[in-house]
Amino acid sequence: MTAVRRAAVAGMFYPGDPEELTAAVRGFLDRVKSTDAAVPKAIIAPHAGYVYSGAVAASAYARLAPARTRIRRVVMLGPCHRVAVRGLATSSAGFFETPLGRVPVDAEALATIQDLPQVSVFDPTHGQEHSLEVHLPFLQVILEAFAIVPLVVGEASDAEIAEVLDRLWGGDETLIVISSDLSHYHDYETARKLDVATCRAIEQLRPDGIDREHACGRTPVAGLLTLAKRRGMKVATLDLRNSGDTTGPRDRVVGYGSWAVFEAGAFAKRARSEGVPAAPMQEPPLPETDRFAERTREFLDRNGRTLMRLAAVSIKHGLAHGTPVPLDGHRFDAELLQPGACFVSLHRNGQLRGCIGSFVAHRPLVEDVAANGFSAAFKDPRFSPLNANELDELELSLSLLSAPVPIVISGEADLLSKLRPGVDGLIVEDAGRRALFLPLVWKALPKPRDFLAHLKSKAGMAPDHWSETFKAWRFIAEEITASSLGDPRAIWTGSDAS
Repeated sequence: MTAVRRAAVAGMFYPGDPEELTAAVRGFLDRVKSTDAAVPKAIIAPHAGYVYSGAVAASAYARLAPARTRIRRVVMLGPCHRVAVRGLATSSAGFFETPLGRVPVDAEALATIQDLPQVSVFDPTHGQEHSLEVHLPFLQVILEAFAIVPLVVGEASDAEIAEVLDRLWGGDETLIVISSDLSHYHDYETARKLDVATCRAIEQLRPDGIDREHACGRTPVAGLLTLAKRRGMKVATLDLRNSGDTTGPRDRVVGYGSWAVFEAGAFAKRARSEGVPAAPMQEPPLPETDRFAERTREFLDRNGRTLMRLAAVSIKHGLAHGTPVPLDGHRFDAELLQPGACFVSLHRNGQLRGCIGSFVAHRPLVEDVAANGFSAAFKDPRFSPLNANELDELELSLSLLSAPVPIVISGEADLLSKLRPGVDGLIVEDAGRRALFLPLVWKALPKPRDFLAHLKSKAGMAPDHWSETFKAWRFIAEEITASSLGDPRAIWTGSDAS
């Protein structure tokens, strides 16, 4: 039987459910407002969890849409994070698998580089490596039929990488994907300066301008730039930001960027195409409100008490130890270990006391509940950390979110006309600022204009702010409260959720 490299990070870096994964990828791609006429020969894109870098990666993958039937081979190079390797490691697997299906490995293409001394077959380095895997769902959604040439890159020179890419270059049927994040764990402003410098080096085809500490995929990126300079290619920056711009805090951020690398003629075509209006985007389908509500309510009927107790236990563990409660996955039913997105809200004397959650499903639901329960109590920047004396007056609620769907909008009036009061949760984003309102906020702000204005204020925008880059997504949610379970104090005394 042909060996299959199984997905290693499904349900962690990206959703493990096929429908949720497809919706997430399409959602990211639909947010890219326009695409260029020219298709890049190569792209450089990040490999973090989708909640952090999915939008940045999509800015590159959306450029491939015009060639969805033409691209038949994808050469993928990503850095080694798990098992060290010298040179470039291929795989003996015949297929790489994700929740969206199996992608064949191009054995014929691999045969053309097997004689190179820097190339070897080494399956252990592929086993748990995420730098290639996270790109596959984007490719599976944006392209039709294709095969891959998967290469994990360890210690290798720029010339050795360039030699391999030159062998595999091919024609219009071949795409090259280089996987790399940027700087790691600096404060926001330091990261921006480092990442801008790396961006300039990439744009100028200067591999010597990229420090190993400032791009984890520096080696494959440098190899591509070496060959691109030799071939007279051009680079366009598509996106550049960091985890502080997406969902993370700003004291320790990771940088992400996307670039398109064009053949000389294609770049000229791209330049000529600038200023030509893009084809209008089609409005994606609305979330299936009735189906989601029914399915989620049934799920909460089965599991709501367990999830609420888990959030409460995590908060009590935080009071005692300063961390979320550690979890033993074996103690939970399989459906609770599926990826899920939740918000945990805390109220005291009728006033909000903390609310933290996840925009999209990116980890097992029980992990999301435990982490967000802890964060709502101790990490919401709007409030001081919870103290033990407040538990007796604390009301806890939990909302489960559907996948967000982008709203295609021509202006603020258009957005207001499309909102469904009492139904839609809303995410807005512009200029690196983003915020979310759950559907329950409609109870306090029933008018769409007020709802939107307060959400923009929450994101740090002026209430009347608008720009051409303003983006919005809708979602739906089902809520459960401690009171709905009977005795609201019971969740604080249960221990069966940990």
